[in-house]
Amino acid sequence: MGKLTVLALRAVLVMLLAGSVFVQTVMVPLLAIDMNGLDADVAHLRTPVLVILVLGVVTVQVVLACVWRLVTMVRRGTVFSHAAFRYVHVVIGAVVAAALLVFSLGVVLAPGEAVAPGIVLLIGGLGLAVLGVALVVLVLRMLLAQAVARDVEATEMRAELDEVI
Repeated sequence: MGKLTVLALRAVLVMLLAGSVFVQTVMVPLLAIDMNGLDADVAHLRTPVLVILVLGVVTVQVVLACVWRLVTMVRRGTVFSHAAFRYVHVVIGAVVAAALLVFSLGVVLAPGEAVAPGIVLLIGGLGLAVLGVALVVLVLRMLLAQAVARDVEATEMRAELDEVI
């Protein structure tokens, strides 16, 4: 990966992280203030929705931090090692957690007349899409495992060849 690509990706990661911190520190409190004026029949949704939102942002931040570490490993040429799996596993876990949070938002909003049933269905579809992202990352993890195995095999063959020569 070239220096310009790494720099561009890191700039995007920094902007996304700054945006997520802005959401946590400014937007969530403003939303909490706005939700103070809810009707009594939907006021019970305030706390679960805010908690789900904050935890969802945390999952995004965890993924961003892990991607930063993986980009650093790519830049150093050490991504094809067993150390990379730790970050990939955390990414998979965070994305699955995000999917569960989306599904739980749908569960929280489903009973009563707080939102239309179509909105709950859309939230369920979004949760399914997020779960699909976790599956894609899992497939990429399997590709990384194959690449690490090939790298280890190539290193062993190179060592054997050095002994022969």
